[in-house]
Amino acid sequence: MIFDHAKNLDFYKTLGIGDRYAKAVEWLKSQDLENLAEGKYEIDGRNVYANVVAYTTIPWEQAAYEAHENYTDIQYVIAGSEVMTYAPAEALNPTGPYNAEKDVVKFDNANSGLKLPTHAGEYAIFFPWDGHKPKAANGEPAPVKKVIVKICEK
Repeated sequence: MIFDHAKNLDFYKTLGIGDRYAKAVEWLKSQDLENLAEGKYEIDGRNVYANVVAYTTIPWEQAAYEAHENYTDIQYVIAGSEVMTYAPAEALNPTGPYNAEKDVVKFDNANSGLKLPTHAGEYAIFFPWDGHKPKAANGEPAPVKKVIVKICEK
């Protein structure tokens, strides 16, 4: 897991397989993020793509931990703030089987994890071995706009 600010995106261009992180970073830097419509954006086929979402955050207890087997997430807050929580996936208790179609497994909330209040212009990078819980309110529930860049690690 990595937590950082937009000004440092270039540092992470050389992570992972080939130039996939570089493509993700260049896409993030080249977009007018605040004016992007919600939806899916193809960057490099199934290797790198982005989902722009907007929602109202929910209480921490109602948010769910998740992890992926094939994809790393760059969860970049465009507007608003939320608490993202990190815990190693191996330290979490699954609530059901891995869903290969959605590349996700969900976990219970028994582990309080490391809570990261994340504001506009900040992001967290969650690798496949990182359990993470997005969408939790940073105080009272409030609107958030976020882009989640998915980078295939296989």
